[in-house]
Amino acid sequence: MEWNFVTESIVKLLLAVFCGFLLGLERKTHNHAIGLKTLVLICVSSALLSLLSSFMATNEVFAPIGRGDPTRIASGVISGIGFLGGGAIMKTGLNIRGLTSAAVIWTSASMGLAIGAGLYIQVGVSLFLVLVLLVGLERIEAKWFPAEKSKTVHLCYEGDDIDLKKIRETIEKHGLIISDMNMSRVIVSKQTFLHYTVKSPARTIYTPLIEHLKELGKLCEFSITD
Repeated sequence: MEWNFVTESIVKLLLAVFCGFLLGLERKTHNHAIGLKTLVLICVSSALLSLLSSFMATNEVFAPIGRGDPTRIASGVISGIGFLGGGAIMKTGLNIRGLTSAAVIWTSASMGLAIGAGLYIQVGVSLFLVLVLLVGLERIEAKWFPAEKSKTVHLCYEGDDIDLKKIRETIEKHGLIISDMNMSRVIVSKQTFLHYTVKSPARTIYTPLIEHLKELGKLCEFSITD
């Protein structure tokens, strides 16, 4: 084994650590389960497997001339990394979390394989674009599409003389987007129950909404859940 190959391999593995660290740091700053250790390990192991694949394909001991296939291990990495990506996706109430983290896992693995193949410039450009997009697109989504969390609003009014149109308008004025509504009424106690499925901004203060809803009737119960 030539020393220049060993030196180049060490440089590639260190670069994989750097890329995985930056991607993991971005995820951790947003309080996601996928973080530094996970993405560093994925990126480094992918780079090592890429180096192993290339070495075994070109070394006569493992692969006679004309028989080596450097893409075999890489294709196995691409197939296997899907299990980790699937484990990052979780359903919490009406919301699904982890899709971006799963995509970052794929990105980390692909960068590790590319580093192992020696595509330094391509990896550098990809890393820059990914980090810029992860930060920039989040700000764009927060500004243009603030209602991102699916929640259920439960209301209970005493009596049956409530104005559903005004209640809907009041809810929407406070930044909630209504996607569905169900109503039930208890005849004996003269109570009306309203159940709204809404999209809500990540940070919302509901006290003003409650106060305005109280002005529309005898509000006896309010709750909002994921």
